[in-house]
Amino acid sequence: MPGIYLSLFTIILLCSNTILYSQPKGINREKYQIKISETNSTINIDGILDEPAWQTADRANNFQRVIPTDTGFAVAQTEVKLTYTKSTLYIGIVCLDPLPGRRPVESLRRDFAFMKNDNFVVFIDTYNDQTNGFAFGISPAGAQWDGQQANGGTVNLDWDIKWRSAVKSYDDRWVAEFAIPFRSMRYNGGAREWGINFSRQDFKTGEKSSWAPMPRQFATANLAYTGSLVWDKPLLSSGLRFSVIPYILGKTTQDKEAGEGFKPEVNAGADAKVILSTSMNLDLTVNPDYSQIEVDKQRTNLDRFELFFPEKRQFYLENSDLFANLGSDYLRPFFSRRIGLNSPVQAGARLSGKIGNNWRIGIMDMQTDEKDDIRAGNYSVAAIQRKVFSRSNISAFLVNKEVTNLHNDTSFTGYKYNRVAGLEYNLASADNRWTGKAFYHQSFYPGASGDASVMAANITYATQYMTAKLNQSWVGSDYLAEVGYIRRTGYYEVTPSYQYKFFPASSRIANHGPIVTADMLFDTSLDLTDREVQLSYQIEWMNKSVFQIDLEDSYILLQNPFDPTNTGGDSLKTNTGYNWNEIGASFTSDIRKPFNFLISGLYGGYYNGARLTLNGELYYRIQPYSSLAIVTSYNKLDMPSPYRSAKFLLIGPRLDVTFTDKLFFTSLVQYNNQIDNLNLNLRFQWRFAPVSDLYIVYTENSYPTDYRVRNRGLVLKMSYWFN
Repeated sequence: MPGIYLSLFTIILLCSNTILYSQPKGINREKYQIKISETNSTINIDGILDEPAWQTADRANNFQRVIPTDTGFAVAQTEVKLTYTKSTLYIGIVCLDPLPGRRPVESLRRDFAFMKNDNFVVFIDTYNDQTNGFAFGISPAGAQWDGQQANGGTVNLDWDIKWRSAVKSYDDRWVAEFAIPFRSMRYNGGAREWGINFSRQDFKTGEKSSWAPMPRQFATANLAYTGSLVWDKPLLSSGLRFSVIPYILGKTTQDKEAGEGFKPEVNAGADAKVILSTSMNLDLTVNPDYSQIEVDKQRTNLDRFELFFPEKRQFYLENSDLFANLGSDYLRPFFSRRIGLNSPVQAGARLSGKIGNNWRIGIMDMQTDEKDDIRAGNYSVAAIQRKVFSRSNISAFLVNKEVTNLHNDTSFTGYKYNRVAGLEYNLASADNRWTGKAFYHQSFYPGASGDASVMAANITYATQYMTAKLNQSWVGSDYLAEVGYIRRTGYYEVTPSYQYKFFPASSRIANHGPIVTADMLFDTSLDLTDREVQLSYQIEWMNKSVFQIDLEDSYILLQNPFDPTNTGGDSLKTNTGYNWNEIGASFTSDIRKPFNFLISGLYGGYYNGARLTLNGELYYRIQPYSSLAIVTSYNKLDMPSPYRSAKFLLIGPRLDVTFTDKLFFTSLVQYNNQIDNLNLNLRFQWRFAPVSDLYIVYTENSYPTDYRVRNRGLVLKMSYWFN
C-alpha cells in the first residue's frame, strides 16, 4: 500500500512540473539586465571607486524591499557596477546609510552569520540553470563571506576560494570592491549571459533588499529570481590549470587515561586542484589531515538514534550537493564523514562539474588504511545528473564500500562490500513555489535478502502567506547503507505540515501565525509505532525578535529495549507503548544588539516519566573584534522506580577573537555531565596569504570532578596554496 501511494505521488510530481512550469529563461532575466564591458586599466582593490572603468560602467540600482515587505523601494539604497579583465571579475558597491548609528557586525571572521551582520552579497548563476552558482559577500567591517550554491540557492559556506576585497566607510555610506578571479568560479565557456542578483541587509532600517525583485517567502539567494549579467563578448573557455596546497604538521598527543606518555609525530601531505575546464575540476588528496577542523558542538542525546554532525572538511565540499544531497535528511545513502572517521585516509580523488548545459557528474574514490581493529577500505561514489524542464533534474548514483586487504582473514565478521544504487527526481518550479523530491534506492551486500530498498517522496508549496509540505518514506527492513546516515529501517513514515502567516499593518510586528506538524511512523505491517503531533504559534517582530509556543502530543511503541536516560540504567521493554504531552516556548531577542539571546523551555511527559528542559544561548559582541557566546542545556528526567532518573547539564562557553580579518583565536569549553567530560579546544589561525594558514590547536578532555586529564593533544599545522 505505501508503495502505491509513493508511486502516485511521484507521478504527481512529474506531471506538475511538465504541465505547469516551463520558463527556462527565468522570471526576471529579461527585465533586469546589467551590461559588463572589459577594461584594460588597472583596478586597485582599495574600496575607492576612482578608476576610469567605474565611471563608464553600467550600474544596478533602485533596490527593492524583500523584508519586511516585498513592495516598494528600499530606504537604504545600493548601487552596483561591474567590469572585468581577461583574468578577473570586478564589482564595485556603494551602500547608502541614511540612518545614524553603528552598523551591526559580529566580527571580522570569514563566513559571518548572515542574520547577525549588515552585509552585501552577490549571487551568480554562472551556468544559467537557476540551480547552481556562487555567492560572494562582505560586511561593513570588511569580513568576507563566500559559498557555493546548489538546489536553487542553498549556500554552502564551508567552501572557500581565493578572491580579494576592500571596504571604505563614511558617515552616510560604505563602499566595497571585489576582485574575483575567473579561475575561482566554474562556468560554461562561450556564454553571453549569467544570472545575477545583489542582496543588501541593513539592520538599522530593518530592511533586506535586492536588485531583481524577490518574494519575501524566499531567501535572496534563490537563483530562480536572478536578473541578467550581459557580457560584451562571449566568455572564453580556459585551458588546463592547477594549484597545490601542501601542508606540514607537527603534533604530540597523550592518552593519559591509558597510562601513556606523549607521542610526538611529524606528518605531511597535500591537496591539489586541477581545473580541467571552466566547468570541470579534479580534486586530489594524499595523506590528508583534519586536525585543524573546528571541534563539533556537543549535544545532550536523549534520542534512540545516532546524532548527525555536518561535514566540515574542505576536500569534500566543492560540488558536494551531487553527493551530500542524495536522499533526505535521515535517509542519506552517502555521508562523507563515514570516510576516515575511525581510520586514516591514504589518498583520494574527486572529479566533479558540468558537461554542457544540462549534465553534471561527480565521481569520488577514497582509500583508507587499517587502524587497530578497523580494516582498510575503499570508498567510491558516482553520480550523474540531468537537468529537465525549467529547474528540475534527474540523478542516478552508485555508492560502494569495499573492505580491502583481507587476505583470507577469518576473524573479519563484517560485510566485505556494501553498495547502494538509486534514481532520484528533484522538482523545482520556475517560480520556486513548488519544490519536492522522489527517489528509489536499493542496497546490495553479501547475504542480502528481503526488502533492501528505500522509496520516498516529498513536496512543498510555498506562498507569501502559507507553506504546505508532505513527506512520505518507505524503508525496507533489510536496507543497509554503511557509508550513509540512516537512523532506522523497517518503517513507513508520513509527515504533513502547514504554516500560515498573517502580515498586520502594525509598525512593530512583522508577521505571526500557526504551524501544524504531524509525524507518523508505521512498521512494515502498517501498525503505528510513532506519532508526534505539534501545534505552534509564532510571532516575529520587525527587530527580528521571535516568540513561539508549542503544544505536542507524542506516542511511541518501542521496537527495541531503550534506556530513556542513555546512562546504562534499566531499559524499557520492547513492544511497550507510551503516550505523553508537552508544552514548550522559545524567544529569540533582537539580534541587532550587541547583547542578544535565545531561551527555550519544555515541560511534560517523557515515556513513563516526566521531563523538564531548559536551553539558553547568550551572545555578546565587541564589534568587530570579539564575541562571547554561552550555550547551555539542562534536562531533568524524573522516572519511576526501578528506572534511573537523571539531570543532564551541558555548558559551552565560546570566545571568538578576530584581531584582524586574517588573525583569529577561538576558545571553546564544553562541560557535558552525560558523558562525564570536560572538553577544551583552543584554536589559533593566521591566514598569512589567501587560503593559506598557520594553525595552532590544543585539545584536552578531562574529568569534571577533579580535572584529571583523560587525553590531550597539541597540533601545529601550516598550509600554503600554490597556483
